[in-house]
Amino acid sequence: MAFIKINKENFYHNLNQIALKTGSKEKIAIVLKDNAYGHGLTLMAKLASEFGIKHAVVRKTAEAQQIEALFETILVLGDSIIKHDKYHYTINSLAEISKAQAGAKVELKVDTGMHRNGIAMHEVEEALTSISQKVLELVGVMTHYRSADELSSELFWQQKQFESVKEQVRKAGFENVRIHSHNSAAILRGKIFSEDLVRVGIGAYGYNELPHPFDDTTLKPVLSLHAKKVSTRVLTAGQRVGYGGDYIAAKKMTVSTYDIGYGDGWCRGDASKAFITAEALAILGRVSMDFISLESEKEEICVMNDAQEAAKQLQTISYEIITALHTDIERRLV
Repeated sequence: MAFIKINKENFYHNLNQIALKTGSKEKIAIVLKDNAYGHGLTLMAKLASEFGIKHAVVRKTAEAQQIEALFETILVLGDSIIKHDKYHYTINSLAEISKAQAGAKVELKVDTGMHRNGIAMHEVEEALTSISQKVLELVGVMTHYRSADELSSELFWQQKQFESVKEQVRKAGFENVRIHSHNSAAILRGKIFSEDLVRVGIGAYGYNELPHPFDDTTLKPVLSLHAKKVSTRVLTAGQRVGYGGDYIAAKKMTVSTYDIGYGDGWCRGDASKAFITAEALAILGRVSMDFISLESEKEEICVMNDAQEAAKQLQTISYEIITALHTDIERRLV
């Protein structure tokens, strides 16, 4: 069956690069949501913990429960807010405050310009009052940047907005509140880091999505996708391959079927623009639910070892390539 290799050395290289930016690995919060961006939740959590990462970020409480023993704090981005020693829950709206369990540890997310999640700027004072009245423990204040990976000044505008939020929190008398706004793009782009935490997702997994004018921090892809041969046949010129017979053999050729397809989360793509694998082999015809065809007799082939490069071929982004990979695919640590 198809399998994924996880390169421990590359993962630790990337975390080291981030630590050089933050000044300490203790300021890194590893983002493990969505099966650790397709890399495997429990595997990547264990590796991060062994590296010395003390903080994690997930999407749901169910994810936090699987990795609870490995970290000092786990930030849950969107779920029912309950009281727990390690779990911090993101407050994305005023309504969530009223539904939260008394005594829960919460982190207030403020919308400084992305207009996706978080309370509005003018709601900060009301939110802080409600948090106190509800007897919630405010342990963090955060925001998210909408254009940190783009060549524009919008990042600085949002940072200025966030400065006013931090001042409101200070004036309200809250203490021991961690402040964080940086994602991978912001920390890779920035020259100075003065916050308590950075939420590192795609950067930790090996992808620097910043345009070339920015300083280039070299990161190394952690994940590679491999498939195993299922069958082999010899085609003559004119014979056609796969659904619709979209590929027509121009000569006598040996074609093998390999066990990866869109049922495993690999992109179906466009058969008229053949995807070229990491071993420079073209996918012949359409991607099936469970199979691809290649001119090869190899027992195993590497489909992809750099999601950023694969994404360029498939006209998408690295995030979509890796997060789509099915949880049932075996992850092998190398």
